Amino acid sequence: MNILLQILILLITAFGIIYTVYLFLNKQNSKELNQLKLELKKDRQNFFLPNRVEAYQRIILLLERINPNSLIMRNHNPSLSAKNMQSELLKVIREEFDHNIAQQVFISIEGWETVKNSKEETIKIINLAANQLNENASSTDLAARIFELISEIKTMPIDLSIKLLKKELQELF
Repeated sequence: MNILLQILILLITAFGIIYTVYLFLNKQNSKELNQLKLELKKDRQNFFLPNRVEAYQRIILLLERINPNSLIMRNHNPSLSAKNMQSELLKVIREEFDHNIAQQVFISIEGWETVKNSKEETIKIINLAANQLNENASSTDLAARIFELISEIKTMPIDLSIKLLKKELQELF
């Protein structure tokens, strides 16, 4: 009976030691796994950060380029009719947008939605201005009408988009 008691005490002690070692190793593995996850996240951010920064820069440049003010200044051709100028402006907006569409991978969903909305609002302004002119209107008339419509808008959607994108970019750092 005495031997049975001693064997039982040894088994309980051995299981206690084995359990303690198991807990220690499990905690150590969890700690190392968390450290590896942190390093991976840091490496991933370091790898993607330059691409994300470039994407934000390109999208802000896109917005600046499709801003009606700069769009008209860059593309105004006095020899065109208002309808032809309207077509030209819409074509430039589509080309600029299509050229930068892949950048959406690197910016937030909300940011991309505001970019798309800004593009659509700019198109609406151009179309509205063109529809308010008569058939014989010139591109100068269209430009003037677009500028008038812009002056009536308190805050341009493009400006709001740029502000949001700048905020998001600052949060990356």
